[in-house]
Amino acid sequence: MPTRNRSPLLLAVLVAALAVIGQALLVPLFAAPAANLAPRDLPVAVAGPAPAVAELTGRLAAARPGAFSVTTLPDAEAADRTLRDREIYGAFVIGTDGLALHTASAASPTVAALLAEAVGQLGEGHPVTVVEVVPTTTDDPRGAGFAAGFLPLAMTSLLAGALLVLLVAGGLARLVGLVATGLLAGLVGVTVLHGWLGVIAGDWLAEGAAIGLFALAASAIVAGLGALLGRPGIGLGALLVFLLGNPLSAVGAAPELLPQPWGALGQWLPVGAGGTLLRSVAFFDGAGAGRPIAVLAGYAVVGLALVLVASRMHRDASTTNGR
Repeated sequence: MPTRNRSPLLLAVLVAALAVIGQALLVPLFAAPAANLAPRDLPVAVAGPAPAVAELTGRLAAARPGAFSVTTLPDAEAADRTLRDREIYGAFVIGTDGLALHTASAASPTVAALLAEAVGQLGEGHPVTVVEVVPTTTDDPRGAGFAAGFLPLAMTSLLAGALLVLLVAGGLARLVGLVATGLLAGLVGVTVLHGWLGVIAGDWLAEGAAIGLFALAASAIVAGLGALLGRPGIGLGALLVFLLGNPLSAVGAAPELLPQPWGALGQWLPVGAGGTLLRSVAFFDGAGAGRPIAVLAGYAVVGLALVLVASRMHRDASTTNGR
């Protein structure tokens, strides 16, 4: 009798301890990247006459060592073109009227605000013109809606992948469910984010395809790992998609603002790649979309393949046991 009484109590204490250990790990994982946002080799440009460009580039390096990766350009037109190609986040343009800041807040409102602060210091008391080359939408001027709206896409895709493993039997049925998840997520996602909330403003078809590819990639990798490894596989998929993927995604900031190598790593995970892809098609006519498409397609292919492999393994095991 005493042994039976102690076992539930011990189990209860172990559960509480595991929960607190998980808390101790998750809180810094989510909070540390946000608490340590700062530019780290942030791609920017300095445009204008060569002597003035060299002088301003030197001042930038002295004021914030290691903060900026500077490209020099001849004029404002070249700077704006580079912004639209999503190669830089902002450009310090030196013209006859003084210093101006050209930004693409659609790439990251956080970075645009940071650059506005930096150019204010460089202006040495003189007014600095800020030119928005690629703005966010009027319904989401600070970009908060974009970042907040992307999180449910990750959560529901993860959930779809897990439920297909737990509730649906058979590889073919799971594949159909995953494809349906991608198609429906793209359709509903673009309708809500573009048509209803107005937080994205690109081509509807391209935006729907980006959301659908992300949903397929996230749900497929969770379903594939779950089908192959069982519940531990679902946990591993959740780790990739949400527990690691979300805090390292920089969807609300920029990868170059996170401590490295975590910012770069986040772009190789589904949420980071998905956020980058949706920004590219929603605001930049697809510029910079190549790598995130490849990353998401890779997760989708691997996940779908794992579902098929697991189905084949289970079928072979059943055949062997039936003999």
